[in-house]
Amino acid sequence: MSETTNTVPGNFIRTIIDEELAAGKHDKVATRFPPEPNGYLHIGHAKSIVLNFGIASDYQGTCNLRFDDTNPHKENKEFVEAIKKDVEWLGYKWDALYFASDYFEQLYGFAVELIEQGKAYVCELNAEQMREYRGTLTEPGKESPYRSRSVEENLELFKQMRSGDFEDGSKVLRAKIDMAAPNLNMRDPVLYRIRHGVIHHQTGAEWVLYPMYDFTHPISDAIEGITHSLCTLEFEDHRPLYDWVLDNISIECHPRQIEFSRLNLQYTVMSKRKLTQLVDENLVEGWSDPRMPTIAGLRRRGYTPVALREFAKRIGVTKSDNSIEMELLEACIREDLDRCAPRRMAVLNPLKVTITNYPEGESEELPAANHPKDESMGQRPVKLAREVYIDRDDFIEVRPNKKWKRLVAGEEVRLRNAYVIRCDEVIKDDSGEIVELKCSYDPDTLGANPPDRKIKGVIHWVSASHSEPAEVRLYDRLLDHPAPDADKTVEDWKQHLNANSLVTCENARVEASLVDATAGQQFQFEREGYFCRDSDSGGERLIFNRVVTLRDSWGK
Repeated sequence: MSETTNTVPGNFIRTIIDEELAAGKHDKVATRFPPEPNGYLHIGHAKSIVLNFGIASDYQGTCNLRFDDTNPHKENKEFVEAIKKDVEWLGYKWDALYFASDYFEQLYGFAVELIEQGKAYVCELNAEQMREYRGTLTEPGKESPYRSRSVEENLELFKQMRSGDFEDGSKVLRAKIDMAAPNLNMRDPVLYRIRHGVIHHQTGAEWVLYPMYDFTHPISDAIEGITHSLCTLEFEDHRPLYDWVLDNISIECHPRQIEFSRLNLQYTVMSKRKLTQLVDENLVEGWSDPRMPTIAGLRRRGYTPVALREFAKRIGVTKSDNSIEMELLEACIREDLDRCAPRRMAVLNPLKVTITNYPEGESEELPAANHPKDESMGQRPVKLAREVYIDRDDFIEVRPNKKWKRLVAGEEVRLRNAYVIRCDEVIKDDSGEIVELKCSYDPDTLGANPPDRKIKGVIHWVSASHSEPAEVRLYDRLLDHPAPDADKTVEDWKQHLNANSLVTCENARVEASLVDATAGQQFQFEREGYFCRDSDSGGERLIFNRVVTLRDSWGK
């Protein structure tokens, strides 16, 4: 065992592990991350990945990646590969890769053991009858009329279930525990059900009998020698069944299940069912849409593994349900990109500026720092010519107030990394829209302030002839309510979809050097925010996604 580092925040799970190691209960810590391959992982899973793999690393133990693939109706190979990619992208490597389906034969054998002990039986109640017999939180359940079947009859029926002799839903295998138990999960839970007509992505058509999660999970943990089975709080009521299964089969290992609070992130949904709805109803452009809280979506948007790991560290691990503000996640990515993202200039809503006293047909290269806080990142040349573009929002005809530090008709402003210009004339079309500014520049102001006047503002720009057209996608929060699925004032949580979650700037202009940017590469577009080149971007088509604004602007 290694001591946990001082950089790792303590939590109640680490306290438990420390105490058990000190008492000699374990020689080595073994954890696992067990996703169901029925969708893409979201940021809530990232919290679990960082926890499980982080604990294994800090204690010099092991962490397995195990797919809970017991429901083939909703699972496929695409999800398996996406999950593996996400775990690796976050910076982790599993010690072993398993599928719950690897254990189907062993699981079947343990189910036979329970039948032979008189602790499991084949039941023919349908789903509605089973709910009726189950009882309520205040009323005990009723025993199934099939509960008293003999061991021999149950063994034969279970064998026939495996052989595919019965229709879906006609029979299930149930544990025989206590129909009056205060915990409803202990009222003879279903262990196996029949599923015909599905091709499992690992086992093909070999099985028509599939184990339930509550039966599969503890046995899979035990087979792999897991010491600490870490899961979210919704499984706390399932822990007695987890322990019951392991206590009643012939297996030596008995992992300890420990529950922690799941991630509830504001302005989004964490339910895989609801995320699937968004995809299936074409409300987003697939699982990797940059507005989605999936790891794939966050990666495409431009988030970094460093930012997500830092976010998981900051929110901590507790037993209490909580609601995490989106601002915390955004702060993590801002801090990381502020440190490492090179600077570039991009004009999202271009307005043409003609510098009338700049020589026609000429241009010059001006040095610009790639990062104002990191000289080691060097400089890049930016070209200035007679015609440039500035952002329309950086010009106004009449100064609105003393705080305005951009360009005003008849006044001056500095072009970033270049000269001071004065707006001499405003050109408008027949509708009154401004289409061009005629400006003059002061050739003595490159890298120097004029001695006789103070220039208050600096704006970004690009050369008209030395820039590239680009599509810039301004992504924002997917939903406009901090807890959309908890709002009882609307009939459907999807009514809170944010109509402005994507605004596209189709006519943007960017520095020519951005043509060489690779997919996913992040930059700070000066005065605009952090952006990355989108994976759809290719050839002459430049597409950039906004990762996050320079500062929190949601409240405004």
